[in-house]
Amino acid sequence: MTHSFDHLVIGGGIVGLSTAMQLAQRFPEQSVALVEKEDRLAAHQTGHNSGVIHAGVYYAPGSLKARFCRVGVEATMAFCTKHQIAFEQCGKLLVATTPAELSRMDALEERCRDNGLDPERLTADELRAREPKITGLGALFVRVTGIVDYSSMARAMGRELEAAGGVVRLDTEVTAIAEGPDEVSVATSKGILEARSLVVCGGLQADRLAKMAGVDVDFQIVPFRGEYYRLAARHNAIIKHLIYPIPDPALPFLGVHLTRMIDGSVTVGPNAVLGFAREGYPKGSLAWGDVASMLGFAGFWRLVRRNLGSGVAEFRNSLSKRRYLALCQKYAPSLELDDLEHYPAGIRAQAVMRDGSLVHDFLIRQTPRTIHVCNAPSPAATSSLPIGAHLVDLVASQAREGADQASAPAAAG
Repeated sequence: MTHSFDHLVIGGGIVGLSTAMQLAQRFPEQSVALVEKEDRLAAHQTGHNSGVIHAGVYYAPGSLKARFCRVGVEATMAFCTKHQIAFEQCGKLLVATTPAELSRMDALEERCRDNGLDPERLTADELRAREPKITGLGALFVRVTGIVDYSSMARAMGRELEAAGGVVRLDTEVTAIAEGPDEVSVATSKGILEARSLVVCGGLQADRLAKMAGVDVDFQIVPFRGEYYRLAARHNAIIKHLIYPIPDPALPFLGVHLTRMIDGSVTVGPNAVLGFAREGYPKGSLAWGDVASMLGFAGFWRLVRRNLGSGVAEFRNSLSKRRYLALCQKYAPSLELDDLEHYPAGIRAQAVMRDGSLVHDFLIRQTPRTIHVCNAPSPAATSSLPIGAHLVDLVASQAREGADQASAPAAAG
C-alpha cells in the first residue's frame, strides 16, 4: 500500500518532531507525516540526555550551534510555558579546581561574552557562599542555563503536529529511499510512503539513512556512551545550580558534572566512552554490525590515534566506580562511593569525518528533494525549535527552486 504526502520527516526525536510540527503549522494546506521506527517518541538521544537548557557557553561564535542555542533558550522556555511543561532557569557554575583550569577560565569567559552571555566571575569564597558543598579556586556563573524534561517537550510537539493535521506513524522502520524528479519514495516496514520533500533527522542512524538516499557520505556516526550515576536522594539539595568543570580544550567532551534534574534528583555525568552498539544502552552492549562498520571506517582509526590517551582514561573511569567518584570529588569532596546510584546511560551520535576529525557543529546535507541532519550534537535539544524553523526554510527554498526550474522554458534543441 502506498500513501502520499507533501512532506515526510524521518525520526521521532525532538529535532524531527520540531521540524514536522513547524512544517504542518507553516503550510496548513499541505500534508505532513512523521515516521519513527520505535514504538514511542523520543526513544533515543532525546529521552536519554541530561535535560539541560544550554546557554551557549562553549560554541564557536557565528556557528550554527551558537546561533541556534541563543534563540533556542527563549524558544524552549516559551514552548514549555505554553504547554505547562515544568522547567527552571537555575543557572550553572563552571568551577576551576586547579591553577591550569583557573587560567583556562579566562578564555571561557571571553567566549561567553562573544556569544552574547554575561557571565559573573566568582572567587573561591564567593563560590563557597553560593554552593557550600562545592570546592574550587573560582567559578563562572552563567545565569541563563536551565533544566527541563525534553521527552515531555517532544510528546507535546507530537500532539501539536497532530492537532495541525499531521500524521505520526510509530513502529515504522525505513528500509529504502529513492529520489525521483518529482517525488521521494520511502519504503518502510508498513508500506511505501511518497512525498514531495523529505527531511531526515536520523540521529544514531543518520549516516545510514543518508547513504540509503544516495547522499555522498564522507563521515560516519560513531556512538559514545554517556554514563551517569544518580546521587542518593539525601543529596537532592546538595546544589542549587548546575556544576560543570572547566573543560580541557585538548579533549572532545565537557567532562563529568553535577546536574539538577527537573524531578528534583541530581545526576553525576556523563563520561564519554566509545560504544559498541548504536542503540545498546545497558553496559556491555554489543552489536556486531555496528562494530564492523566502525572498524571498517578509516576515520575511526585516525580518531583513535589522536585520542588514545583520553579514550583509555574514559574506559578506566567507566569500569571503576571509584575512579568516576574521584572526578566528582574534585569539586564535590563530600561525596562518597555509596552516594552514586545506578542511572540509565545515553548514547551520543557523533559524526566523524574520514580524516578522523569530530564534527562539532550541526551538519546538514541536501539533494534536490531531501534534507539530511547528519550531525546534531548538544545543544540540539535546546536548539530544536530554531533548528526545525531552519529546516522548514530549507524545504521552502527547495520548493521554490523546483518551481522555478519547472516553469523555465526548455532550452532550444
